Amino acid sequence: MHAGKNEVVLVGPSKPVIAKGLAGFTVHSLPAGVTGKTLPAALGQVRGMVVTGAPELIGEAWFARFPKLEIISHFGVGYDRVDAVAAAKHGVIVTNTPEVLTEEVADTALGLLISTVREFPQAERHVRAGRWLHQGYPLSKATLRNRTVGMVGMGAIGQAIARRLDAFGVPVVYHTRKPRSELAYRYYASLIDMAGDVDTLMVIVPGGPATRNMINAEVLEALGPDGIVINMARGSVVDERALIKALAEKRILSAGLDVYVNEPDVPQQLIELDNVVLLPHLGSASIYTREKMDQLVVDNILAWAADQPPLTPVVETPWRSWAKA
Repeated sequence: MHAGKNEVVLVGPSKPVIAKGLAGFTVHSLPAGVTGKTLPAALGQVRGMVVTGAPELIGEAWFARFPKLEIISHFGVGYDRVDAVAAAKHGVIVTNTPEVLTEEVADTALGLLISTVREFPQAERHVRAGRWLHQGYPLSKATLRNRTVGMVGMGAIGQAIARRLDAFGVPVVYHTRKPRSELAYRYYASLIDMAGDVDTLMVIVPGGPATRNMINAEVLEALGPDGIVINMARGSVVDERALIKALAEKRILSAGLDVYVNEPDVPQQLIELDNVVLLPHLGSASIYTREKMDQLVVDNILAWAADQPPLTPVVETPWRSWAKA
């Protein structure tokens, strides 16, 4: 371990794999709810940070309190709780945990899609309530057999979802900022045009300002009354008020959600609707996959401590000039 790299700050809860992996470091755990304005000044010399959960955006206020910070090893493939652009300006590496969760999230996405289309949670509640004794569950209004899925985002997870849909015999098209020349699926430059041509949207794009309310009232209107929205991205990507209105007014058929704007506070209007399937943000939430993600958090810190390049730097990070004088 390089001299001076034996201390790290932990933002968020500790986990067994992370605690074991950082056993050779002095780990300073921040109190729950600490903000950039209340960060302990005594930690200002620490050069490494592990983030497993953040109470606010880790941005300029944090970098001012940690002037010698060199790395933020972030748990999760999404890192919208870290201002990676500001981090780059300060010469701070940001890493995330991609790839190790791709297949798990894709599995969850297909489960949520099928559950939403075929109304499996509603049917299960029908049995538990004892209603099957008196009345069979009605035929589901939708099926995958006559649907086309429009992928909103076609990164590693999006492509893993598309491969599964291929095996199901479900046509796939996609919308991204730029076409992917290596993909055979039909590309739409316009999200509105794609929404108008398909009846199912699978949303799997990063969060942040660039995608905020990307799925808005106009998109939902184009999707139409047979439309289904599946959100595996971030709650901020879907205009939650517009979605609730569209569901309540039957302007779209249904939705399946794993993410929300103010997690874990799910709007009561969504909870009361029967044409939506709600999951508690469990896309990658298996012990197997979460431990792999935790280990990647540790491995990025270990690489940094050994003066090695980061294993999974985010696109904004200036890792080629990461060492500070």
